[in-house]
Amino acid sequence: MAVSIKQTSDVAAVITVQVSAADYQPQVDKALKNYQKNASIPGFRKGHAPLGLIKKQVGTSVKVEEINRAVVSALFGYIDEEKLQILGNPLPVEDAKEYDFATEENFEFSYDVALAPKIEAKLEKKDKLTYYRIVATKEMEDEQIKRMLENAGKQVEADTVEDNDVVYGRALELADGQPKEGGIEAAQALILPRFTKSEAEKAKLIGAKLGDTITFEPFALYDGQVPEIASLLQIEKEAVPALDGVAFSYQITKISRREAAELNDAFFTEAFGEGSDIRSEEALRKNIQESFAEQFATESDFKFTRDLRALLLKKAGKVAYDEALLKRIFLARNAEAKVEDLDRDMPQILDDITFDRIKGQLLEAAGVQISDEDLNKFALIVAKNQFAMYGMTSVPDELLENYAQSMLKDERTKENLIDRVADSKLAAIAKEAITVTEKEVSPEEFNKLMSEDTKA
Repeated sequence: MAVSIKQTSDVAAVITVQVSAADYQPQVDKALKNYQKNASIPGFRKGHAPLGLIKKQVGTSVKVEEINRAVVSALFGYIDEEKLQILGNPLPVEDAKEYDFATEENFEFSYDVALAPKIEAKLEKKDKLTYYRIVATKEMEDEQIKRMLENAGKQVEADTVEDNDVVYGRALELADGQPKEGGIEAAQALILPRFTKSEAEKAKLIGAKLGDTITFEPFALYDGQVPEIASLLQIEKEAVPALDGVAFSYQITKISRREAAELNDAFFTEAFGEGSDIRSEEALRKNIQESFAEQFATESDFKFTRDLRALLLKKAGKVAYDEALLKRIFLARNAEAKVEDLDRDMPQILDDITFDRIKGQLLEAAGVQISDEDLNKFALIVAKNQFAMYGMTSVPDELLENYAQSMLKDERTKENLIDRVADSKLAAIAKEAITVTEKEVSPEEFNKLMSEDTKA
């Protein structure tokens, strides 16, 4: 089997694979004999059908399969041996010759390949970037302490409805101000005032007392949101649209409230364990600041990596690509992709390719590789940050580990995490190679910076 390459430009080439019968016939014969052993054909005992009949029935399809296997092996073997750096997968040339596989023995297959361009983008001390370190405000500390105390608190029954309560009651559909005969009735209708959509309707609840009966419109209370209304009234979703403008009475039978824990030794023990050093508000605030710092570090790193990307793309300048070939490759890989969308997104796609190439070059030059340990550590950080978003700052290690491993089992999530680890390692290289100025900002200031980046 002969494989050759013809470079059609600096960034494209055609690889040709020539195949003769000697390259595939032994495999075809072996496959047909195996097929014969297991074939169940009417008129013959299993495995005893004549080989000639087998060849007549499946010979051509087996031949095509073995030729394809041999060609693919030779094609990618050549790419590996020659250390060709290509973008995407090879594509059959557009004017490929058609063959009669039943009668012909010698074949020639040609493939277009997009060659990765050579890119020069070195990091130097004269390059300057700012690393924005996000510092939590005292208000954020206060809010976190409040949330932790609420989480550690207990449910108590109250006499008057407040915004954060859980309200239970009996809902009855009304007609002309009276219970409607055969109307909707929900004996255990549950309302969480803080999650309702209409301030006017919610105002009827806030301040109401245990045993009071109010009149309200469920449809307006939830702004026509079908799942919420169906759940409140315990009805089918299809029945909800007809309730627009329909009034209900609601007799409050129970008001449940989360009573926050006190900031005392019992709280510290429950939140952090018996042997924890956190035994005062000062120590708690320090712990919260450290948690915020760890959580915000991911966002700061993201901003720094994005700025670094812009710097590297600028240093790389205009990079040549065979755009027509790349579009064919993308369309072949994604059957649902539209040409007009690809045309619109092509500049961004080319920038992504350029940055990935530069990133790979810089990591390789630094001898950096991504290990399973790197990936596991980063997955744990992501898991910890996700729990922290919901105020869960003292999650058991076992739960974090299980959550992290579940993320890594999803291939798409794993690929994303690998890319983020690579970005993190690139950022570490850049911080040593260029001049970095660190600046402390509040979350609000940081969000403004990110918003300005998006507009740009």
